[in-house]
Amino acid sequence: MNSPEQEFNVSEPIAGDVMEQGGTQHMDANRPQIKTELPGPKGKAIIERDAKVMSTSLSREVPLVVERTKDVWIFDVDGNQFLDMTSGVGVTNVGHTNPLVVQAIKEQAEKFLHFAGTDFYYESQVTLGEMLNEIRPFQEPGRVFFTNSGTESVEASIKLARYKSKRPLYIGFLGAFHGRSMGSLAFTSSKAVQRRYFSPMMPGVVHIPFPDSYRPPEGVAPEKVTDYVIWYLNRVFETIAPPEDVAAVLVEPIQGEGGYIVPPSDFFPRLKEELDKYGIYLIVDEVQSGMGRTGKMFAIQNFGVEPDIVAIAKGIASGMPMGASLARESVMDWEESAHSNTYGGNPVAAVAAIETIKLLRAGLVENAAKVGTYFMAQLRELQKRYEQIGDVRGIGLMLAIDFVKDPVKRDYNYELRNKVIEEAFKRGLVCLGAGQSAIRFAPPLTLTEQHVDVAIEILDDAIKAALN
Repeated sequence: MNSPEQEFNVSEPIAGDVMEQGGTQHMDANRPQIKTELPGPKGKAIIERDAKVMSTSLSREVPLVVERTKDVWIFDVDGNQFLDMTSGVGVTNVGHTNPLVVQAIKEQAEKFLHFAGTDFYYESQVTLGEMLNEIRPFQEPGRVFFTNSGTESVEASIKLARYKSKRPLYIGFLGAFHGRSMGSLAFTSSKAVQRRYFSPMMPGVVHIPFPDSYRPPEGVAPEKVTDYVIWYLNRVFETIAPPEDVAAVLVEPIQGEGGYIVPPSDFFPRLKEELDKYGIYLIVDEVQSGMGRTGKMFAIQNFGVEPDIVAIAKGIASGMPMGASLARESVMDWEESAHSNTYGGNPVAAVAAIETIKLLRAGLVENAAKVGTYFMAQLRELQKRYEQIGDVRGIGLMLAIDFVKDPVKRDYNYELRNKVIEEAFKRGLVCLGAGQSAIRFAPPLTLTEQHVDVAIEILDDAIKAALN
């Protein structure tokens, strides 16, 4: 059985006119320049100030103090230059400070900064709603509810499913991340620390395993993980969550914080088949995987299944606080005032999102597919050099390498993963962890193959240093 990334069609390179219009703003693809120790003196001073006033719940994996950004590059306050493999955690999909997005923000800011779109009207919100309807991952016409973040998009989506179905229960997945508000947190299960001391959360969420072919449940063959998960789902239906009481299943097409886990290609078709038997809604959380990251506008489109509700944020507006719950028209027909907010669809964020979607549609989604295929091949070549790289996985520019202590046992190597992130940072490559032992690569979709070569060279050096 082929994995989704093997079934992926690679499109032609981005057209030159997209480059010229701000789709990319490439600087040279030489190695990043590190001029000072990390952090440098200015960075250290800011980090010391931060420690006195910011919440202790914040987690920083590397001491990066940003001064400015451009395309795939980050510049810190001490003049060091870094190649970015994070996109600000999957946000700046069309490149950092894309000039077309910045110009749209400036022009809108001079007109009006805010006017609650839930109580009044303005054209940019309508235009954005129309654009999301054009790229929707289902055939039926859609409707949109705008939010300010991924968590809010999830909250709106699960509220909608409950309102429409009148059912009290939900199914979530182990390893999932859907946010940290009390409703979304009831589904989040990627790390115990995210839930510790916060119970009771929203009741009625039952978790089942996510199909992981690399680390299947004990006694389950990798090619049988979908069978196992579908069996488990039906066992839940038979015992603790009668399907007639289940409003929706909430799932990431590719688990993000849980480790960039790609399910087998047969999983979503079989899941949807089970849900359709009972009229259960499928909500897909595309907060991290959407907006072109996987070489499709939405990751679920790689699996040939149409969802009922889609939660969107991060890459939708290039860094402006914006999210959306996008649903089939027949689903999003709740009564007036059933759900609302003040800032959702903010006019400045809306114009940023409009320009972002234009750029994605003009060639950057295809570039994610093309460069992602190249990146995957280079990571697999790197894997051949180190038995500690147990797995390479992903689709498009949503990729990961997973470090193990023993390639046969496939046991997590948290310490090595963290050391590689640290060593890569020292050499000018900014990465983040995912799951217990993976490094994720979620760069801007403006990435080129030359940038990939630079990243691979630095990773190679970082792994060597971490192993010594």
